[in-house]
Amino acid sequence: MTTITDPESAHNDAVRRMDGTVEHVRRELSGVRTGRASITILDAVHVEAYGTDMPLNQVASLSVPESTLIVAAPFDPSQISKIETAIRKANLGLNPSNDGKVIRIPVPPLTDERRKEMSRLVHKLAEEGRSSVRQIRRDSNDALKSLLKNHELSEDDERRALDDIQNLTDAHVKKIDELQKSKDDDLLTH
Repeated sequence: MTTITDPESAHNDAVRRMDGTVEHVRRELSGVRTGRASITILDAVHVEAYGTDMPLNQVASLSVPESTLIVAAPFDPSQISKIETAIRKANLGLNPSNDGKVIRIPVPPLTDERRKEMSRLVHKLAEEGRSSVRQIRRDSNDALKSLLKNHELSEDDERRALDDIQNLTDAHVKKIDELQKSKDDDLLTH
Protein backbone atom coordinates (compact mmCIF):
# COMPACT_ATOMS: atom_id res chain seq x y z
CA MET A 1 0.00 0.00 0.00
CA THR A 2 1.31 3.44 -0.87
CA THR A 3 1.58 6.09 1.80
CA ILE A 4 -1.62 8.06 2.08
CA THR A 5 -0.97 11.70 2.88
CA ASP A 6 -4.21 13.35 1.75
CA PRO A 7 -7.66 12.55 0.31
CA GLU A 8 -6.31 12.57 -3.26
CA SER A 9 -3.66 9.95 -2.52
CA ALA A 10 -6.31 7.88 -0.69
CA HIS A 11 -8.55 8.10 -3.76
CA ASN A 12 -5.74 7.22 -6.20
CA ASP A 13 -4.53 4.30 -4.09
CA ALA A 14 -8.07 2.92 -3.71
CA VAL A 15 -8.78 3.25 -7.46
CA ARG A 16 -5.53 1.50 -8.39
CA ARG A 17 -6.07 -1.37 -5.96
CA MET A 18 -9.81 -1.77 -6.66
CA ASP A 19 -9.22 -1.74 -10.44
CA GLY A 20 -6.59 -4.43 -9.91
CA THR A 21 -9.08 -6.51 -7.92
CA VAL A 22 -11.77 -6.21 -10.61
CA GLU A 23 -9.23 -7.20 -13.28
CA HIS A 24 -8.16 -10.19 -11.16
CA VAL A 25 -11.78 -11.32 -10.83
CA ARG A 26 -12.25 -10.87 -14.60
CA ARG A 27 -9.20 -13.10 -15.28
CA GLU A 28 -10.32 -15.72 -12.76
CA LEU A 29 -13.85 -15.84 -14.19
CA SER A 30 -12.54 -16.13 -17.75
CA GLY A 31 -11.02 -19.46 -16.74
CA VAL A 32 -14.36 -20.86 -15.56
CA ARG A 33 -15.69 -23.16 -18.22
CA THR A 34 -19.09 -22.63 -19.77
CA GLY A 35 -20.53 -25.00 -22.37
CA ARG A 36 -18.98 -23.01 -25.20
CA ALA A 37 -15.40 -23.43 -26.42
CA SER A 38 -13.13 -20.51 -25.53
CA ILE A 39 -9.34 -20.41 -25.46
CA THR A 40 -9.49 -18.54 -22.13
CA ILE A 41 -10.42 -21.80 -20.37
CA LEU A 42 -6.85 -22.91 -21.14
CA ASP A 43 -5.22 -19.82 -19.58
CA ALA A 44 -4.26 -21.76 -16.45
CA VAL A 45 -2.59 -24.58 -18.43
CA HIS A 46 1.20 -24.58 -18.17
CA VAL A 47 3.45 -26.92 -20.16
CA GLU A 48 6.81 -28.28 -19.01
CA ALA A 49 8.83 -27.33 -22.09
CA TYR A 50 12.51 -26.61 -22.62
CA GLY A 51 13.23 -27.13 -18.94
CA THR A 52 10.74 -24.54 -17.71
CA ASP A 53 7.02 -24.11 -17.02
CA MET A 54 5.46 -22.14 -19.90
CA PRO A 55 1.90 -20.94 -20.51
CA LEU A 56 0.16 -23.01 -23.19
CA ASN A 57 -0.27 -19.99 -25.47
CA GLN A 58 3.54 -19.63 -25.63
CA VAL A 59 4.09 -23.16 -26.97
CA ALA A 60 1.05 -23.51 -29.23
CA SER A 61 -1.29 -21.47 -31.38
CA LEU A 62 -4.85 -21.76 -30.06
CA SER A 63 -8.01 -21.42 -32.14
CA VAL A 64 -11.73 -22.16 -31.89
CA PRO A 65 -12.83 -23.46 -35.32
CA GLU A 66 -16.30 -24.37 -34.01
CA SER A 67 -18.33 -23.74 -30.87
CA THR A 68 -17.44 -27.06 -29.25
CA LEU A 69 -13.80 -27.48 -30.33
CA ILE A 70 -10.47 -25.87 -29.47
CA VAL A 71 -7.42 -26.64 -31.61
CA ALA A 72 -3.86 -26.27 -30.29
CA ALA A 73 -1.17 -26.23 -32.98
CA PRO A 74 2.28 -26.59 -31.33
CA PHE A 75 4.99 -24.23 -32.55
CA ASP A 76 7.40 -27.15 -32.02
CA PRO A 77 5.84 -30.52 -33.00
CA SER A 78 8.20 -32.35 -30.61
CA GLN A 79 6.24 -30.80 -27.70
CA ILE A 80 2.85 -32.22 -28.75
CA SER A 81 2.71 -35.01 -26.14
CA LYS A 82 3.79 -32.65 -23.33
CA ILE A 83 1.07 -30.19 -24.35
CA GLU A 84 -1.57 -32.92 -24.44
CA THR A 85 -0.47 -34.19 -21.01
CA ALA A 86 -0.56 -30.67 -19.52
CA ILE A 87 -4.13 -30.14 -20.77
CA ARG A 88 -5.22 -33.47 -19.24
CA LYS A 89 -3.52 -32.69 -15.91
CA ALA A 90 -5.18 -29.25 -15.70
CA ASN A 91 -8.35 -31.01 -14.50
CA LEU A 92 -10.68 -28.96 -16.70
CA GLY A 93 -12.85 -31.92 -17.68
CA LEU A 94 -11.36 -31.88 -21.19
CA ASN A 95 -10.14 -34.89 -23.18
CA PRO A 96 -7.57 -33.77 -25.78
CA SER A 97 -6.41 -35.96 -28.66
CA ASN A 98 -3.58 -35.41 -31.10
CA ASP A 99 -3.07 -36.47 -34.70
CA GLY A 100 0.67 -35.82 -34.70
CA LYS A 101 0.29 -32.24 -35.95
CA VAL A 102 -2.39 -30.58 -33.82
CA ILE A 103 -4.25 -31.29 -30.60
CA ARG A 104 -8.02 -31.30 -30.83
CA ILE A 105 -9.80 -30.46 -27.60
CA PRO A 106 -13.54 -31.14 -27.75
CA VAL A 107 -15.47 -29.09 -25.20
CA PRO A 108 -18.33 -31.28 -23.99
CA PRO A 109 -21.57 -29.66 -22.89
CA LEU A 110 -21.76 -29.17 -19.15
CA THR A 111 -23.95 -31.52 -17.17
CA ASP A 112 -26.46 -29.89 -14.84
CA GLU A 113 -24.35 -30.97 -11.87
CA ARG A 114 -21.14 -29.54 -13.39
CA ARG A 115 -23.02 -26.35 -14.35
CA LYS A 116 -24.14 -25.90 -10.71
CA GLU A 117 -20.59 -26.58 -9.53
CA MET A 118 -19.25 -23.93 -11.94
CA SER A 119 -21.95 -21.49 -10.78
CA ARG A 120 -20.89 -22.01 -7.16
CA LEU A 121 -17.28 -21.35 -8.18
CA VAL A 122 -18.32 -18.15 -9.99
CA HIS A 123 -20.17 -16.96 -6.86
CA LYS A 124 -17.15 -17.80 -4.68
CA LEU A 125 -14.70 -15.94 -6.94
CA ALA A 126 -17.00 -12.91 -7.13
CA GLU A 127 -17.48 -12.86 -3.35
CA GLU A 128 -13.71 -13.02 -2.83
CA GLY A 129 -13.41 -10.02 -5.16
CA ARG A 130 -16.12 -8.07 -3.32
CA SER A 131 -14.45 -8.89 -0.01
CA SER A 132 -11.10 -7.66 -1.33
CA VAL A 133 -12.69 -4.38 -2.50
CA ARG A 134 -14.26 -3.91 0.95
CA GLN A 135 -10.86 -4.55 2.59
CA ILE A 136 -9.33 -1.86 0.38
CA ARG A 137 -12.12 0.49 1.54
CA ARG A 138 -11.29 -0.33 5.18
CA ASP A 139 -7.58 0.33 4.57
CA SER A 140 -8.34 3.69 2.93
CA ASN A 141 -10.83 4.70 5.64
CA ASP A 142 -8.33 3.78 8.38
CA ALA A 143 -5.65 5.88 6.68
CA LEU A 144 -8.05 8.85 6.41
CA LYS A 145 -9.07 8.52 10.07
CA SER A 146 -5.41 8.45 11.01
CA LEU A 147 -4.86 11.70 9.09
CA LEU A 148 -7.80 13.25 10.98
CA LYS A 149 -6.45 12.03 14.31
CA ASN A 150 -3.03 13.55 13.53
CA HIS A 151 -4.71 16.86 12.59
CA GLU A 152 -3.53 16.56 8.97
CA LEU A 153 -7.11 16.61 7.70
CA SER A 154 -10.27 18.51 8.68
CA GLU A 155 -13.45 16.65 9.63
CA ASP A 156 -15.24 18.01 6.54
CA ASP A 157 -12.44 16.85 4.25
CA GLU A 158 -12.42 13.46 5.96
CA ARG A 159 -16.20 13.07 5.51
CA ARG A 160 -15.95 13.98 1.80
CA ALA A 161 -13.04 11.57 1.33
CA LEU A 162 -14.88 8.75 3.15
CA ASP A 163 -17.93 9.34 0.92
CA ASP A 164 -15.66 9.28 -2.15
CA ILE A 165 -14.10 5.96 -1.06
CA GLN A 166 -17.59 4.53 -0.44
CA ASN A 167 -18.69 5.59 -3.95
CA LEU A 168 -15.58 3.92 -5.41
CA THR A 169 -16.37 0.78 -3.42
CA ASP A 170 -19.97 0.71 -4.64
CA ALA A 171 -18.87 1.18 -8.27
CA HIS A 172 -16.26 -1.58 -8.11
CA VAL A 173 -18.60 -4.01 -6.32
CA LYS A 174 -21.15 -3.29 -9.06
CA LYS A 175 -18.55 -4.15 -11.74
CA ILE A 176 -17.86 -7.46 -10.00
CA ASP A 177 -21.62 -8.13 -9.74
CA GLU A 178 -21.92 -7.52 -13.50
CA LEU A 179 -19.02 -9.89 -14.25
CA GLN A 180 -20.68 -12.53 -12.06
CA LYS A 181 -24.08 -12.08 -13.72
CA SER A 182 -22.55 -12.28 -17.19
CA LYS A 183 -20.70 -15.51 -16.35
CA ASP A 184 -23.79 -16.98 -14.68
CA ASP A 185 -25.85 -16.13 -17.78
CA ASP A 186 -23.24 -17.90 -19.95
CA LEU A 187 -23.42 -20.95 -17.69
CA LEU A 188 -27.21 -21.12 -17.81
CA THR A 189 -27.64 -20.57 -21.55
CA HIS A 190 -25.01 -23.02 -22.85
